[in-house]
Amino acid sequence: MSDEIFRLTPLDVRKTEFRKTMRGYDAMAVEEFRARVADELERVLRERLTLEERARVLDELLADYRQREKAMNDALVAAQQLRAETKEQAEREAQMIVREAEADAERRLDRARRELERLDASGQEMGQKHAAYLASLRALVDRQKAELEALAQSEALTFGKIAGTITPAAEQPAAPRKSSPKWIKSIVEE
Repeated sequence: MSDEIFRLTPLDVRKTEFRKTMRGYDAMAVEEFRARVADELERVLRERLTLEERARVLDELLADYRQREKAMNDALVAAQQLRAETKEQAEREAQMIVREAEADAERRLDRARRELERLDASGQEMGQKHAAYLASLRALVDRQKAELEALAQSEALTFGKIAGTITPAAEQPAAPRKSSPKWIKSIVEE
């Protein structure tokens, strides 16, 4: 017989009655054995129920742990993906910042070069203007000096202290000549 067809409970064992035959077993021994079998069956069933309950709790715990493990694995995978994406994004941003910094540095260098060229050209122009100014000032001073010398030589006669008396310039003592200011001398000597 299979277990599905025949289910025996402790109560079944206690209530089962046997027919009495002439050559049967000792009734007292059979009753004692039935009581022991019923007690053992009851203990086994209680133990089975306890074990089934414990197995159910453990199955629930195992399912919970598996669910947690799956959630942790999913979170770990998501964290790894996020880390990889964040790293890639940070690298892209760093490359972009470096490219922008290099472009900005190149622009600034170009601007500085242009400014340097402009200042150099301006300095050369100012140098040329300064040289032209000095040349024209020298020419002016030379002209003025030549005119003064020509004027001094063309005056043959000077007027004396006595009215109506004219003495030639050669006869008069030469008046000390004033020297040119230093700034004019520095321009002429350059």
